[in-house]
Amino acid sequence: MSNKPFAITLKPGTSLANLTGTWRTARPVYLDRLPPCNNACPAGENIQGWLFHAESGDYEQAWRVLVADNPLPAVMGRVCYHPCEGACNRGQLDSSVGINSVERFLGDEAIRQGWKFAAAPAASGKKVLVVGAGPSGLSAAYQLARAGHSVEIHEAGPLAGGMMRFGIPKYRLPREALDAEVARILDLGVTLKLNIRVENIEHSMQQNGFDAAFLAVGAHIAKRTYIPAGDAAHIVDAVSVLRSMEGEDKPMLGRRVVVYGGGNTAIDVARTAKRLGATEAIIVYRRTREKMPAHDFEVEEALQEGVMIKWLSTIKQADQGSLTVEKMVLDENGVPQPTGEFETMEADSLVLALGQDVDLSLLDNVSGLEIVNGTVQVSGNMMTGHPGIFAGGDMVPSERTVTVAVGHGKKAAHHIDAYLRGTTYEPAPKHELADYARLNPWYYSDADKTVRPILDMIRRQTSFDEVQGGLDENTALFEARRCLSCGNCFECDNCYGVCPDNAVIKLGPGKGFEFNYDYCKGCGLCVTECPCGAIKMVPEET
Repeated sequence: MSNKPFAITLKPGTSLANLTGTWRTARPVYLDRLPPCNNACPAGENIQGWLFHAESGDYEQAWRVLVADNPLPAVMGRVCYHPCEGACNRGQLDSSVGINSVERFLGDEAIRQGWKFAAAPAASGKKVLVVGAGPSGLSAAYQLARAGHSVEIHEAGPLAGGMMRFGIPKYRLPREALDAEVARILDLGVTLKLNIRVENIEHSMQQNGFDAAFLAVGAHIAKRTYIPAGDAAHIVDAVSVLRSMEGEDKPMLGRRVVVYGGGNTAIDVARTAKRLGATEAIIVYRRTREKMPAHDFEVEEALQEGVMIKWLSTIKQADQGSLTVEKMVLDENGVPQPTGEFETMEADSLVLALGQDVDLSLLDNVSGLEIVNGTVQVSGNMMTGHPGIFAGGDMVPSERTVTVAVGHGKKAAHHIDAYLRGTTYEPAPKHELADYARLNPWYYSDADKTVRPILDMIRRQTSFDEVQGGLDENTALFEARRCLSCGNCFECDNCYGVCPDNAVIKLGPGKGFEFNYDYCKGCGLCVTECPCGAIKMVPEET
């Protein structure tokens, strides 16, 4: 063994007495994890990002972060079925954060304060045609205008909003909120042409010099089913009923109204019938409540308002003033089967709520398109098989919700922008998910979710006033502060305070922390004590 002396080089300020870095087998690192709320949002909102500003009381900045992804927060705060809340980690602690409630508060506050979008950048010289002024078309138009493109929306109907206006009743979505958010999009320079039906998309693009098109036609055609009916039977479809509510002449449904179907549209029509004066509004559905596609909270609200639901039943005959209904029974596989047992129900009207289809006639003779089961097939960049023609919303295979449609519009706009510039859009890679197991919830006190106020029952049954109210500033602030900041450091100083080796360096407000690995011995205490899971141990490099 050699007795030759050796030397080591130390960083300034480091001595052999406190040098611990060589003892580690793993080291801590700060990282950003993907919050489950962000991951679950079909519109791709940076939910945790805007909640961060909301909980500090900076509502305008919160709104601006929100509308970077979704230009319709006042609408979405009312009609979104908030899958973000179903994914929220706080739901495993006490109850999920009321994300949808805070979003609505921000949207309403923006309308009240008159906040506007930032001005569009310099014009790119490119023109894009958007077909349909529903949520997907409006979302795409907004994002394309923000990218500097000239955007023109052609809408077949007399007003913008699509199924938000003609498919969602006013008691769920007041038209003042919808109109205000549409107007703000148009203020960016987007051109809206109403009562213009695009008959042939290729012809419209060529005639008007459009460089690309986004198709966002909603599902406005009611599906039908064969029900033997007498000449005097009054049978209408749900889409027509809800659409007619936007006009001066309200539908004449009578005192006893039966709705056939089990989706959210069936619930909406039955609740609308009660508000129009029906003494009885009965939904006939061929399955059980567990299989009903309508959202449970909407079913509950309908039952509270006096809507009745006849389960495991199907309509076999419609005559003037009556219906013949057959009782169903579930077989061993849970599939409804007829029993041969019939009963007669009195009814002035039968409303069919069996789903909707999209009118795809504007695509006749367009080359390269693939249409399957009434929907247009698109690639990962939302483009159809015809170059320059993109599609989203109800037109493509997906869940048909406002939030999904807004997400499609944003995604398509990014790819259309890249297409027009001759580039390829590559979304940023997703971080690893911040699941509940990575959190340390003992640092958080119990704070149950704020319940939104509900309109009194008498007014719910006799008017179209909005049923569910919004939060005020105090409750919105409280709700925003319930966010656990899953996976992302909010500078609580826990790591700084618990480190036994003083290896954590504070970089200043808003700048986070870093580790001095010359001091860190890799004990992992910082990871154990981080409330939000923003630190992890990684194997030491050799």
